Amino acid sequence: MTAEVVLATSNAGKLREVRDILIDLPIDLRSIADYPAFVFPQEGDDYEENAIAKARAASNFTGCFALADDSGLEVFGLGGAPGPLSARFGGAKLDDAGRVRALLSAMKNLQGDQRRARFVCVAALTSPDGDIVTAFGACEGRILETARGHSGFGYDPIFQVSGRKETMAELPAAEKNRISHRAIAFSALSDAIRVNLRLAG
Repeated sequence: MTAEVVLATSNAGKLREVRDILIDLPIDLRSIADYPAFVFPQEGDDYEENAIAKARAASNFTGCFALADDSGLEVFGLGGAPGPLSARFGGAKLDDAGRVRALLSAMKNLQGDQRRARFVCVAALTSPDGDIVTAFGACEGRILETARGHSGFGYDPIFQVSGRKETMAELPAAEKNRISHRAIAFSALSDAIRVNLRLAG
């Protein structure tokens, strides 16, 4: 028997990733996009607060356990920007490619260590009763001057993972879902998911 869990995202790429990360758990992970009337809460500049707000809103709306994350890209030479605003960097109407172009433009004069960066993620699990568990993950790297690779989404094509030649968008999905910031955060939540949903194993 599987337990139904809602992931508070309308991003199909993120849904695929989280399903792969949590593949060993007996859960039916659904997207909040299956609930067209759901309205996302307004997001601020704190990863944990944003993740909790999204998960809590999804749980309250559906009556199910809910997962959410807030992730961002932090660039050393930009003082940690775009950070929690990563998904809206350059304007809410931009697509992934547009945000990549906007970031590269903002970084055009940055060299060396100024191009160091990390992806960060806070994942949250909420119950219909209001219980909350969170976990943190990070992946270090640097921002390239041109995009490479066609997998993943967001800033993956310009993020070269530390100690590797590949960008996040050049890694096989199975490898990305082992080392990424989101993989680390959601993997850290897996025991809490199992306990809170009273799953066997």
